[in-house]
Amino acid sequence: MPRTGPVRLAAATLALAALAACSTPAGPPGAATADTIVVATAGEPDTLNPVLNYGVDGASLIFDGLVARDQRNQLVPALARELPTVAPDGRTVTARLREGVLFHDGTPLTARDVVFTYQAVLDPKVDSTLRSDLDMLASVTAPDDATVVFTLSHPYAPFLQRLTLGVVPAAEFAGQDVNRARFNRAPVGTGPYRVTSWTPGDRLVLAANDRYWGGRPANDGVVVAFVADDNVRAQRARAGEFDAVELAPKLAAGFEGQPGYRLETVPTADYRGVMLPMGNPVTGDLAVRRALSAAVDRAAMVTGVLGGAGEPAFGPVPPTSEYADPSVAGSPSADPAAATAALDAAGWRPGPDGIRVKDGRQAAFALMYPAADSLRKELALAVTADARKVGIRITPEGLTWDAITPRMGDDALLMGFGTPYDPDFVSYKLFHSRFAAQGFFNPGSYSSPVTDKALDQGRAQTDPGARRAAYVTFQQQLATDVPWVFLTYLQHTYVVSEAVSGVAPRVEPHEHDVANSLWWNVHTWTKRS
Repeated sequence: MPRTGPVRLAAATLALAALAACSTPAGPPGAATADTIVVATAGEPDTLNPVLNYGVDGASLIFDGLVARDQRNQLVPALARELPTVAPDGRTVTARLREGVLFHDGTPLTARDVVFTYQAVLDPKVDSTLRSDLDMLASVTAPDDATVVFTLSHPYAPFLQRLTLGVVPAAEFAGQDVNRARFNRAPVGTGPYRVTSWTPGDRLVLAANDRYWGGRPANDGVVVAFVADDNVRAQRARAGEFDAVELAPKLAAGFEGQPGYRLETVPTADYRGVMLPMGNPVTGDLAVRRALSAAVDRAAMVTGVLGGAGEPAFGPVPPTSEYADPSVAGSPSADPAAATAALDAAGWRPGPDGIRVKDGRQAAFALMYPAADSLRKELALAVTADARKVGIRITPEGLTWDAITPRMGDDALLMGFGTPYDPDFVSYKLFHSRFAAQGFFNPGSYSSPVTDKALDQGRAQTDPGARRAAYVTFQQQLATDVPWVFLTYLQHTYVVSEAVSGVAPRVEPHEHDVANSLWWNVHTWTKRS
């Protein structure tokens, strides 16, 4: 589709149209200007409340944590005036607040707000998926308005990294149920932008916070367009609607060399893999899981599906991590001989149609993927083709998330996760048996005493060597049990208008919609008029 005009002019037009079209109040006149940045993403949050899992790793644009991450993902002070101090026994952490910080409604930040935020996460009546992340937190108190003290039940090495959680104003929740509060859709934070409107399924409109403690943003605001379908998002990008847009690698490659655009390829810890449920009689068979892992051609997926924007994956700890164990990496190319040997040894014999059979059951199962995600579709098709070569029949099914969710305990799913931060993050919930069948946490009900012990030791140890040993054990046991067939690590690809400056990529986690995307520092972006 040909471009209809310069990206910057179309972006400003979209922002103005977005405000005019909203059915909810859109703020004062002039809230959207030619200096408004328009970005587009596939994912949309369910809530804008950090307590309920919005932007918990920082860079949420609306909120600040006690600490933040810089371009190298190193911790820096945010609402805390310096990095919080940890007592020698590792069980007391003290944070002193920055002076003069105001919420968007003009009320001052106090230690009471920090205490409320963390107590809300710990409150069993609040539907927070973050509660298990703070298992170690025995109490949080405010000796005075500018001091917060966290008391831990046991030392937890990466605790400071948990303090990126956005702080909410306690007064906004007085007499309200946190789960249903109006705040969840119309929040008040301390961040560089305030929410002007949110139209579900369409856009989030943010205006610059003129009183931001870090200095007023360099632009007037941000419009985040939610466009779930990859191809539609690419078409709208070609029409010049966005200043920056995330796209699958093949779609992004179509913009290379086009006037008015540039590509940003960002390293990540974001992996894709096939989750194999233990309750399925086929995928629950260890020989099938091992055969499938040997049969897939990861190198071909990186080249063909990702267009080179990634690397083979063999586990959930990225190769760039100091905790990565290189011994778990196998051959990036397919090893059909190993796959067939594993199936033969376990009694899976080729049937008349080439599909293997054991005890009257075919080696066949469904592989679900979100239909709007073109990258996962291509990976699912590649896995299907590779599996067929060794006698495993996979039926790929593109579905909505509503259709996928109730089937995750029975059918395989092309999933994505990953974090560049501490290895305790994500992996504990995804592979520990205590989270079996809890939504997207361990949906396949994988259970291993060795894995559980290693994950427990990893989060409880403070000695770096002991922690690394625990995570090596974890990675090796996972490679032995194969609850997932890890396929690829991704590079996130974005198309950005040449009119935009200030973009500063950093290694990204799996979550990269409103928060933690290329626009983590969008408050510093400028756009030529």
